[in-house]
Order: sequence, then structure tokens, then C-alpha cells
Amino acid sequence: MKLTDYEKRVLEGEEGKLKQTAMKVIVQYAEVLGAEQLCEVTKAHLFCGAHPYLEVFKSSDIDEVISEMCFCSADKICLDKMACYCQSDCGPMDTINWGKMWVTYEEYKKNMEYLKRYLNAGVNLVGSCIPYLVGFMPLMGEHYVTSESHAVLMLNSVLGACGNADGIEIGFCAAVSGRIPYWGNHIMDNRMGTHVFKINCKTDTVSDWDLLGYTIGRLLPTHSIPIIDGNFNRPDVTKLKSCYASMATTSGAEMCHIVGITPEALTLGQALGGNQPKEVVVVTDRDIYYSFEQLNSGGRGDIEYISLGCPHYTIEEIRQVAAFLDGKRVSSNVCLHVWTASPIKETADRCGYTEIIEGAGGVVLTSSCPLTSEKKPEGINGIAFDSAKQAHYIIPGTSAKVYYGTPMDCLKSAITGKWEGR
Repeated sequence: MKLTDYEKRVLEGEEGKLKQTAMKVIVQYAEVLGAEQLCEVTKAHLFCGAHPYLEVFKSSDIDEVISEMCFCSADKICLDKMACYCQSDCGPMDTINWGKMWVTYEEYKKNMEYLKRYLNAGVNLVGSCIPYLVGFMPLMGEHYVTSESHAVLMLNSVLGACGNADGIEIGFCAAVSGRIPYWGNHIMDNRMGTHVFKINCKTDTVSDWDLLGYTIGRLLPTHSIPIIDGNFNRPDVTKLKSCYASMATTSGAEMCHIVGITPEALTLGQALGGNQPKEVVVVTDRDIYYSFEQLNSGGRGDIEYISLGCPHYTIEEIRQVAAFLDGKRVSSNVCLHVWTASPIKETADRCGYTEIIEGAGGVVLTSSCPLTSEKKPEGINGIAFDSAKQAHYIIPGTSAKVYYGTPMDCLKSAITGKWEGR
């Protein structure tokens, strides 16, 4: 390892125990990867809060849990300062409306104790999986870490920033040490596309792009970088966040070029870096329908829980929900949750969208989702999502029927209490 004088000082403990502990993990990680040096991290998107996975470490001492689970240290250390700009990812609950999502007061109180630790260390408590829409904007060539799988795809592909899917602990250690191994997507020569996906299917709506990402991920070999090319309608950020979220669900993709859209793929030749593709795959409507079938239980059963907003909804998506629900009433048998980021909910409040949605019987929530909270109503027969990611991960863990469809399918079902989608 070629370490700078600063990195050596940190490793020797001259910058304090916390930084030393974090740097040791980063150097070990770099050695395992085969990286020859480190690079500076300027932004970190971190998995903060009293997440259920932390319960595997049996301790009531929060500092002890953070030391072991975030910094891989058996010695208790004080989390006192981050080395770069930091923002929190989705947490286990809405920190204001936690009572509307089956969270106990004890769970709420514990989560706030964890968040206070992170806040005091310099983490901005945004609590969202869409950091790129709420202040987390690394520029082309800027090195970052994130614990959100689809954010890696978005930040690498659309912004040209540099990051890998490193994991929760490495994220914290990078944020504290200010360093990450110079490896993988941090190196420009490693960012070329390998597999071309020729699009010959419908790409009009957000749901079309959601299913497209799910399908490409299904067909993508491990350790590959897909290139989207062919006959597709130009996507916007809302379509891309859904596409990349579902792609990260069915694959380990960390980057996805889109010819003529993303900055490192203005042409197919640029995306390939002058190389020949390892494979060219044509995506048809039949491939899309196969993905759709995997996400649906089938039939027209009762629906008791509907969750919208994975990834978190934009203000325009919330506006569309409010426009549909205006003057209508959600069935008394249905719990409708609409998820977004706190800054976006503030805008929705000002615009009156929250009032319309909640007046119709829905609930607008922030900072979490069914996956990260692991909270959903018990003893129900049917659940509906407009997100392939949510449906994919929830299906194995529930006896209820799971339905996947467009936002309008889900909203119509919220009114009738029956599945109204395909």
C-alpha cells in the first residue's frame, strides 16, 4: 500500500482512536481488494438509526453497538467527528409519524438515541434513499460512499461520480477516515460497459422503466456493466430512479450506461471504451412480462396494505397521488402509505398535497419504507406495491398475496379494497 503522510499519521493514531480504527479497516479492505492506494472521500450516505440488524449484537450500550457494528471494533470508541459531508439513508421509522407505522414508543426512543449520536458527529439526518434529490450531489470524478444500492447506480451513471457498493461498515469507516480504496469504479478505466441491452419493448411510463431495470438485472452476468441502447423513449430522473432500484434488486450492477443520456455514454462506442461487447441482449415485451409475472401472486384478491414510494417519491409523484385521491376516499379496510424524503414532504405540506392525501385516508411518511423498517400489518390477505424492489423482497417473507402494478393500479385498489391491476 502506498499511503500518504496524512494516512500514515492517522494509522499510527496521531489523529485519535476513532480515525485510527476506521483507517485500519479501510487499509485492510484495500489489501483484500488488491488496491495499491487510497483516495479521498468527500461525501458519505450512511445507514443510520436503530436498525433491526443491530439486534444481533446483544448490548444495551449504544456506543458499544456502534463500535462493533459500524467500525468492526471490540473496543468501545466515541463517535465524535466525520471527515466529510454526511447524510443519512433510510432509517427504521418516520421520526415524527412513527406511531402510524406500527412502531412502539420504546423503539422510537431507541432510534432517536442512535440518531443523536450520528447527528452530534456531523451526519445530516435527511433519512432518504434518494440522496441525489435532497442535497447529496457528488460531481463527475468526485469520490463518495453510499449504503443505498440504487444510489450507487444513479450517482455513478448519471452524475459521473465515483463509488462502489462497499457496504454499511465501510461507509462509516470511509466517512470517519476520509478515505476509500482506489479500486473498482473509482478508476475511470474500470467504468466501461460490457454488455449491450437493445431495447425493443415499451418504455413510456415509470412502471415500464421499473420492469426494464428488473429485467436487465435478471439477465445481467455477475461483475458486468450494462449499456442500454436501442429503441427507447428518453427517461427522466423519476423513471431512472425506478429503473436503477429494480436493477440493483436483481443484479450487482453498480453502473449502467444509457446511450445518449448518461455522460460517459454519449455514443455506444464511448460507453464500450472502444471494446467489443461481451454480449448483445435484445429485451422484448415477452421478457418484461416474465418479470411482471414473478412479482405478482395473481388473481383479484382483497388488499389491506398498499405502499407507494420506493425509491422515495418526488414532489411530482406526490402531486399525482393527491390529484387522483382528491374527492375520493380510501377503503376503510386499506392502509395506504406514501413514502418520501422529509424535505420533499415539507414541499408537499406547503402545496396542500399532504392534506388531500391524508384527508382521503392515506398517510404520507418519510425516512423509511417497509423494507428498512420491517414493519407491516399482521394477519392480512393482500399487499400491493408500485415498486418491483419492494415486491421482490417482501414476497419471500409474507404469507399474504403480493401484487405489483402501476401507481394508478395501486390507488384504484386503495379505493375499492380489491386488486385492480393486471
